[in-house]
Amino acid sequence: MAVTPSSLIPPERLVVHDSSSSSTDVHHGYFERKLGDTEASYFLPSRQSGVNDMYLHLGFRASKHTADRSRVRAIWAILRLRHPLLAANVRMHGYDDVRFVYKAPSSSHDLLDDADANFECTTRGKDALIDSFLNGPRTLSNSQLSYLILSKPQEHDETGIMTPPATPSLSAERGVLPVSNDDETRQYELLICAMHFIGDGMALHQFAADFFTLLGSDKHASELESQLESEWQERWANQRDDLRSAAAHVDFEMSQQRLVGGQTFPRRKHPERKTIIPTTSFPEDRSKAMLKKCKANGVSISAAFFALCSVAWARMHSGSKDLPVLMYSALNLRSYFSSKSQSPWDSYWFLAIGYFNIVLPSFLPADQKQHEAIFWHRARQAKEQSTKVAKNPLLISRTHEMAKERGSRARAWAKEDDEKEKGTWTPPTPPLSQEQPQLPREAVLPCREKAPANALLGLSLLGNLDGIYKHANYPSIKIHTLTTGSRQRHGAMLLFGYTFAGKLWVSLGYDASGYADGVVERFWSEVIGALEEFLA
Repeated sequence: MAVTPSSLIPPERLVVHDSSSSSTDVHHGYFERKLGDTEASYFLPSRQSGVNDMYLHLGFRASKHTADRSRVRAIWAILRLRHPLLAANVRMHGYDDVRFVYKAPSSSHDLLDDADANFECTTRGKDALIDSFLNGPRTLSNSQLSYLILSKPQEHDETGIMTPPATPSLSAERGVLPVSNDDETRQYELLICAMHFIGDGMALHQFAADFFTLLGSDKHASELESQLESEWQERWANQRDDLRSAAAHVDFEMSQQRLVGGQTFPRRKHPERKTIIPTTSFPEDRSKAMLKKCKANGVSISAAFFALCSVAWARMHSGSKDLPVLMYSALNLRSYFSSKSQSPWDSYWFLAIGYFNIVLPSFLPADQKQHEAIFWHRARQAKEQSTKVAKNPLLISRTHEMAKERGSRARAWAKEDDEKEKGTWTPPTPPLSQEQPQLPREAVLPCREKAPANALLGLSLLGNLDGIYKHANYPSIKIHTLTTGSRQRHGAMLLFGYTFAGKLWVSLGYDASGYADGVVERFWSEVIGALEEFLA
């Protein structure tokens, strides 16, 4: 059977980003493919409570015409057409056979109806939107991999009293709004929700940038719907097949055995998960000064964040000083793709991340005057370690091996979780003494004492997001706030650092129920204190 591609499974992306997915099945207008190892490792843990479901919040001011529901719906439909993983669903046939399924749209009207079903307008404020997504009933599901919420909160006047809605006029009842009201800018909150196994943070931000480029255009809703029709014709008139495969040998075992980390936050068990995200931003002038100081010391702000965490932890005098701090972060692999083809099936919605680790000392000298010099030295160490990862010629093959390992673990844990829920789980039976013992795998490195490799926390370092959001492309809209994160598992913690709208932002998303009282709050205070001490 000839394979007909959809952007659900763009052939040029099919193997490059996840080599375990190697074929596309087509059945009566439905397209499907198996999830690869990395995708499965994110999907399987998400099934019960939405662990890893991503959100991106953007606050902006725009005119009523600009943020009109019909325009937003058309834009949402256009982008779901361009990136069909957003409009796909997932079917699980077994732990080794989980599939994306996408129904080909029969018309642009189908696309508008689909967009409408996955789009909500509300009046809730930013905090309520984020809290509901993180801690309320799950927004997404296997049949709804993405969702868009546009909110127009009620504004307050100078006395703090909510401004009542305008009295309807005769012209408004006839569908004609006064020009002055239409041009007035109002506050809007946008929440973009997506499953993590269909894409990563960079896809989320690039999507938002494309969304605002369309939103900031001067096209009316009817013109956007005409564009949707044109793009639908282009994508479904000419279908093509261009599958590729790749394989590589790896030094994965060797790289993993080098990792040592013995610092962890004291945890506690709690039946309820409560994610909170303390966030701090710095004014544009202070942010510029901080970035300038990093540059003067030969590091990026991302490297500085690793050093800030190690210093903050050391100042808490927690854990053994004999073992270092290990931190992990996601690595954006998009720049490593060899396929640069331009076609209607080019979509940036795919999962393209690996992982890397930074290991830094867990102690500080007694003389506090030396702390700043030590901080910049550790920032340079973090830069050196991350540069070695990014430039390693075996990076892609290591990433594939890590994907296989994560996929295997996720399948085993998912099977165990399901059996526990059904009451059929039994602990694995230890081998009988008379059975032939399994020979240990030969070590890649020379024998040495086994060391722990426990991570203190994860960091999501998004860089300069103003490079993605081209504010000049939508001059009628002023985006001033950006907050991002994901639904977390019990006891999870992730620190975010990025620059947006000229400001440096840092936030810490964590399960407040999963840690000993006061520990994370003190760590957060130490991080902000060190940031202001060394970078200000």
